[in-house]
Amino acid sequence: MVMRNDSRKWGTLVIACLAMLMLSVDLTVLHLATPMLTADLNPSAPQLLWIADVYGFALAGLLVTMGNLGDRIGRRRLLLIGTAAFGAASLVTAYAPNAELLIAARALLGVAGATIMPSTLSLIRNVFTDSKERTTAVGVWSSIGAAGFALGPVVGGALLNEFWWGSVFLVNVPVVLVILLTGLAVLPESRNPNPGRIDPVSVPLSVIGVIAFIYALKEAAHGGVGQAPVIVATVLGVVTLAVFVRRQTRLAEPLIDVRLFRNRAFSASVGSAMIAMFAMLSMSLIFAQYFQLVLGWSPLTAGLAGLPGGVGAGIGGAAAAPLISRLGRAGVVALGMALAAAGFALYSRTGLELDYAYLVVAMIITSTGIGLTFAVVNDTIIASAPRERAGAAAAISETATEMGGALGIAVLGTVLNSAYSAGLTLPAGLPAGVAVPAGETLSAALSAAATLPSDLASALTAAARQAFVDGMQTTVLTGAGILLVLSAAALYALRGVPKEIPEEVAEPAHA
Repeated sequence: MVMRNDSRKWGTLVIACLAMLMLSVDLTVLHLATPMLTADLNPSAPQLLWIADVYGFALAGLLVTMGNLGDRIGRRRLLLIGTAAFGAASLVTAYAPNAELLIAARALLGVAGATIMPSTLSLIRNVFTDSKERTTAVGVWSSIGAAGFALGPVVGGALLNEFWWGSVFLVNVPVVLVILLTGLAVLPESRNPNPGRIDPVSVPLSVIGVIAFIYALKEAAHGGVGQAPVIVATVLGVVTLAVFVRRQTRLAEPLIDVRLFRNRAFSASVGSAMIAMFAMLSMSLIFAQYFQLVLGWSPLTAGLAGLPGGVGAGIGGAAAAPLISRLGRAGVVALGMALAAAGFALYSRTGLELDYAYLVVAMIITSTGIGLTFAVVNDTIIASAPRERAGAAAAISETATEMGGALGIAVLGTVLNSAYSAGLTLPAGLPAGVAVPAGETLSAALSAAATLPSDLASALTAAARQAFVDGMQTTVLTGAGILLVLSAAALYALRGVPKEIPEEVAEPAHA
């Protein structure tokens, strides 16, 4: 049932935004906590990789399944169950006594997160029935999610300056309690009135296919596309997802209605969502390294330096709805990507000496463009699907952004590492055992420099930092070119999509 009471309607948006903020902050805090938890738990190298990656694998792999589950059992119910599980997993994570339990708790966090993400967006879709209000609400929701990425390092840095590594997960618990208490009183229930049953074969196919692709992208970012694990994972992902798609076309109640992708507004928006996350996550990773490894800033200072990005995302999300009425959906998405491309180009002038005021301008331009893009494409995705399939449509959107983030790190991370290695001039007299790791990444070079005599250490540090900055400039210009091309592609692909998508248009195209 759709609630029409204004206070409950906007209360639903507040709860959805709070849940999304909690998840987006949680996605970024682990990177800051890793050094402290490594010292405390002493995980092996494979365990450390699983600690870092298992959350994302579980989250991305289960989004489609959980979105469909919400459509069937109720989005409010699934959101509250998932939030309670997220709080419990946060407690276990915070006090994990060993690496094995920490990995298990992080996996549970990913499972719980997969229930929350699509539930928040699908609840908004069902509560806001007026197209203009819905576009505004989705813009706010998108802005909060993007701002959380900028806020995460600040929250994590502040907590780690005072407390142990588990505090970055323990902070989720009071947020969970607020969501549960207010959600029970405020959130309306909605579900598909004729849900059918979930196909038990489709679930593992979707999970395996998505995780295989995410794994392949992550591995490609570290060691290149020619590695055997990357090839195997890619083949597994292609074959599994091909079987999955074919099966969906033959089911009366598919996990994903693949006919949705025949709707140009839907498919083009899913692609644009991937690109927006591609840009946001890759730049977050690059600047985290730049602030801390090149400029030598603390995690908290680096986190504070990135806050203007959250401001820009908020500006973009708020501006999306009024701009749609002037430029149309295609125009706003194209403008957003063009702004992000311009910001990337401005980043190319960042060097060893930082003009922070200049960087803030570039950061706000970039994040405003990404905020515009996210707001419009998320609204278009959920508005282009039938309301009873809102959870499944939201899950597709979230899965696309997860893949886009992994793709951004893989593509631009590979460009950065290659440019760094090619541009590094090692100082004379460097031991052979140091030269190889120093030539791979800046962090490895700085670690190696700590073992050398002061003169040689200074020379290696200076050379590595210069190579990183040069590589960063090449990387952001590459990203600018990609975004500019895709801006034109979005303008073409989304042409003709109405400014306001009414209910009768929100049906999948049939053969």
